[in-house]
Amino acid sequence: MTTTLRPEGPESPTTAGGRTRRWQICANGRPVGALRTTTVPRRPQLWGEISELEVREGRGRGRGTFGALAAEEVLRSWGCSRVDADIPETAQPARCLAATLGYTERMRNMAKRLAVAPALPAGVRPRRIDAEEFPDWLAQAKQGYLRDLVSSGLSEAQARAKSDADHVHLLPQGADTPGVALRRLYGDGPDPLGALWLALRVRDLPDGRPLAWVMIVEVAEAHRGEGHGRSLMLLAERECLAAGVHDLGLNVFSGNQVAIRLYESLGYRITNRVYGKPLL
Repeated sequence: MTTTLRPEGPESPTTAGGRTRRWQICANGRPVGALRTTTVPRRPQLWGEISELEVREGRGRGRGTFGALAAEEVLRSWGCSRVDADIPETAQPARCLAATLGYTERMRNMAKRLAVAPALPAGVRPRRIDAEEFPDWLAQAKQGYLRDLVSSGLSEAQARAKSDADHVHLLPQGADTPGVALRRLYGDGPDPLGALWLALRVRDLPDGRPLAWVMIVEVAEAHRGEGHGRSLMLLAERECLAAGVHDLGLNVFSGNQVAIRLYESLGYRITNRVYGKPLL
């Protein structure tokens, strides 16, 4: 039996400046599954993504393996140096396939449905990060993000390219970027206890509800272990509900068990896992 990958439709540009195409996985010319390949510019590099992988007929016959390997070849031909696969938490066979093909879990997506605005602990207060404070906050944010990316398995060059591209794309107007909440948390002293970057609408859920996203929660080094990470997450939930948003998600790097335990204790649950590997 011959398994092939065949275009399902034309290639399309993405809003991020990449390209995407959906493919049929065919056995002897008959469609038995599908997947999508997408490129994501991380200047000066190009990353690839495999998504929407499904096998509708003949599971257990290696069709998913063929589809994933063929998708990698497509992404190589498109000039990608790395590939990520975003896999739903419920898709255990797909996670096993990723591990078999040499992918390493890098991140977890977690989410929570919000109902009531939680109270902040006594003695802490939030303050907006204004245009004057923004450059200092951004430098610290990029440094922390770079460390996390490298610890998740990226090279220094890949991590720096992704960090620079992400911050330019997501904060085009700095502290005044619409739909963004940038906050610092203070106690009794003049120095901040930590900082929060919250995007109030990264996308819509299938039923049309807006999904907010915690981009960064960072506790000042001198104040770690004092519970301020929890306070910043409670602040994020308050900001969401004040904006009329009831669903909040986040990324957490898989090696950050302290953060994972914090989010689980607050009621966040894993929705997806991101696996990745180099292509070149």
